[in-house]
Amino acid sequence: MNADLLCGSLAEPSRLRTYSAVVLGARTPDQIAAATGLSPAVVGKSAQRLIKTGLLTATADGFHAVEDVFKEVARSGRREVEPLDPDPARDAVLRAFIRDGRLTHFPTFPAKTRIVLEYLVQSFEPNRAYPESEVNTILNTWHEDHAALRRLLVDNRLLTRTDGIYHRPTG
Repeated sequence: MNADLLCGSLAEPSRLRTYSAVVLGARTPDQIAAATGLSPAVVGKSAQRLIKTGLLTATADGFHAVEDVFKEVARSGRREVEPLDPDPARDAVLRAFIRDGRLTHFPTFPAKTRIVLEYLVQSFEPNRAYPESEVNTILNTWHEDHAALRRLLVDNRLLTRTDGIYHRPTG
């Protein structure tokens, strides 16, 4: 089952009410009708559709909700996320501060700051000369406070500055 089918199965109010009643313990069509205020005919049609989509099962003692469907759909709907760093510990730090290609906030711990800066500095080619305006443009793609980022990169010796020209050292 996929998320569209799951949501579609519960989008109809009578099916949602039927499923909810079963989750809360109603087992027979009469119990479901009493709990939901739906007619027995509507309960029957709703239950048939929910059985067909895998949200309900019918046994000798009545209807039962299949609740694991939600977990399965949630797991199958997750997109595979490419790691930002091959090292899982560094990747976790980067994921804490980078969302959708943007730096959300500055780390407060120096070790985490260093990991983030080492990642951001990869936006610059080694040994290429960058005027300050180009450095600002590149850093603005990461965070609106390009001046703070620029300072941090220079202070951490990840970029060098000479006469307003910046370089990323090799190594």
